[in-house]
Amino acid sequence: MKRAVNVPARWRKEIERVLITEAQIARRVNALAREIERDFRGHETVVVSLLNGTVMFLADLIRHFSLPLRMDFMGVSSYGLGTESGDLVFTKELRLDVRGRDVLLVDDILDTGRTLHKVLAKMRALKPRRIKTCVLLDKISRRVEPVEADYIGFQIPDFFVVGYGLDFAERYRNLPFVGVLHPQVYKQVSKSVIRSVNSKKRPKKEKPPGKKAKKAKKKK
Repeated sequence: MKRAVNVPARWRKEIERVLITEAQIARRVNALAREIERDFRGHETVVVSLLNGTVMFLADLIRHFSLPLRMDFMGVSSYGLGTESGDLVFTKELRLDVRGRDVLLVDDILDTGRTLHKVLAKMRALKPRRIKTCVLLDKISRRVEPVEADYIGFQIPDFFVVGYGLDFAERYRNLPFVGVLHPQVYKQVSKSVIRSVNSKKRPKKEKPPGKKAKKAKKKK
């Protein structure tokens, strides 16, 4: 049996356990880079990364490449209130022309597949020579779209994970490992977000005209 890795003291109230250690990530990213470089050898590659969760993974991945490459980013937001999936919104478009080029599309996690499904459709319309996809994590049990990645770092169970670029409410991206978030953390934040939105939607109560008239008389 593998020995459990202790969560650093700073994070124990929020992180339930370490799922993938820093050392495991480093070894797997190195192996992925060798596999990708072998497949893309002989062609200039355009690496397209989906913001923002890929930043740490992307940086570690491409520093192992010796092949010629260009890099661009697409901004995609696919989460609504709390942990619920919302409408997909493209927040940044590609700047580089990928027509006739080899493209490596990098994402942090393949979950339901909705995001990657729409991004791939958008990319194919730009007519690249070929597209390969690379993800750090794959939650195959949650798939609702027929999408598979060509290169996968780790397949994981249906846990709410953070760290190594992955966030919850824009926190935990800086953790050097991938950890499982305590359920009470995201449940509490989700409830507070929903309460805040509902309070903004609630119409303000109008004061009866009679009370305003009385106040006006007292001022005179």
